[in-house]
Amino acid sequence: MYLLGYDIGSSSVKASLVDAQTGKCVSTAFFPKSEAEIIAVKAGWAEQKPAMWWENLKLSTKQILQESGANPKDIAAIGISYQMHGLVCVDKNKEVLRPAIIWCDSRAVPYGERAFLDLGAEQCLGHLLNSPGNFTAAKLAWVKENEPEVFAQVDKMMLPGDYIAMRLTGETSTTISGLSEGMLWDFKNNQVADFLLQYYGIGETVIPTIRPTFSDSGHVTAAAAAELGLAEGIPVTYRAGDQPNNALSLNVFNPGEIASTAGTSGVVYGVLGDVNYDKKSRVNTFAHVNHTAEQVRLGVLLCINGTGILNSWCRRTVAPEGISYADMNALAETAPIGSAGVSILPFGNGAERMLENKEVGSTIYGVNFNSHGKQHLLRAAQEGIVFAFNYGMNIMKDMGMNISKIHAGKANMFLSPIFRNTLASVSGATIELYETDGSVGAAKGAGIGAGIYKDNKEAFSTLEKLAVIEPDTANIMQYTDAYELWKERLEKAIK
Repeated sequence: MYLLGYDIGSSSVKASLVDAQTGKCVSTAFFPKSEAEIIAVKAGWAEQKPAMWWENLKLSTKQILQESGANPKDIAAIGISYQMHGLVCVDKNKEVLRPAIIWCDSRAVPYGERAFLDLGAEQCLGHLLNSPGNFTAAKLAWVKENEPEVFAQVDKMMLPGDYIAMRLTGETSTTISGLSEGMLWDFKNNQVADFLLQYYGIGETVIPTIRPTFSDSGHVTAAAAAELGLAEGIPVTYRAGDQPNNALSLNVFNPGEIASTAGTSGVVYGVLGDVNYDKKSRVNTFAHVNHTAEQVRLGVLLCINGTGILNSWCRRTVAPEGISYADMNALAETAPIGSAGVSILPFGNGAERMLENKEVGSTIYGVNFNSHGKQHLLRAAQEGIVFAFNYGMNIMKDMGMNISKIHAGKANMFLSPIFRNTLASVSGATIELYETDGSVGAAKGAGIGAGIYKDNKEAFSTLEKLAVIEPDTANIMQYTDAYELWKERLEKAIK
């Protein structure tokens, strides 16, 4: 018996086939092999054609079925992970009306800002837990004002994962978690955020049927089965945005547990057990995959935009030419904890929400031309990224989150001993590294939704733990002093 997981990203669509009994991935594939096209008609715009996601999903499905030799009739359930905050508009015939406005499109920023000012911080934060911002509801408001002929035909608004589920099952549906990422869920009243829809002049009928995250939300139709090479009738039993799904993939479900990634961007996603929000809206808060009215489980999302680009800039500009990341990490380890007083602010990739959308830029502090070398700059860059993580995690702690354990995939910056040891030591949390993947997580989520696994513990019992990193108690004061110096320099920069 197999489980099929899809991960609908903006760069590619990935499919993974998982053996339900062993929990092992038997085949995985992604398309396109080069980065998928993003349409940018104007500066700040980013669109993709939903039909392109479907075509790449077909190619990925075909490849995993060929490589695995699996009988499609043995696939018990399908799960979907997807790029968050996108907008897909369909008419009454379920036909797409315009290209999807995806997560990195910024045209709706003024619409969210106006709503926040007009409705007030107390209303927005108290009910949505966030500013309306540049999320899905604001994007539909942009369509309403700028493309009235399109808006007049809109029957349902959907997220990218909802669109894929519709193509598979022929049914339009969404989830509370999905609505919350679009600023369309009222946590105080436990209902669709009708006040925001009314403010934008949008009728509530555009919201598809709401299904639980783990539930049967329709079966693969004969037409979809013929296109994909699947068996008709396979249930779609799970869907979630990429960050909640990444947390699920790392078996992060309970308050105080943290999922983190440090690739292109640095993400810390923690689970909160009470309805709360940051009064300055420096982090995003959404319904986690296991959130219910009876059991509050919120995902608090911190994102550091300058993470990967600072590390790659150091490799290109600071490190000896041609050096690998592993060799660069080894060179950085020759510098002492705290980089002998050098600090780097890792904010040179645009405005940071954690800093109240200020564009602080990246600054290097404390360089002495007589004593500092490449190794100090390389270490300071990694420490600066970790300190930014810790700064944001303290916002989460102020919201009531008790951070004791960080789950991460053993990839990207988590391959660096400096990065791992510094994060464990300044946060006081134990780091556990796993072999994981979003599409594999989606497959296991489908297993939970289909009742094949009784709970997440059973679903992720085979998740392989690769390493455990404890705080370096012998050098805690050195890490703490370095962080406090970095924080002092940051606070001067943002005044």
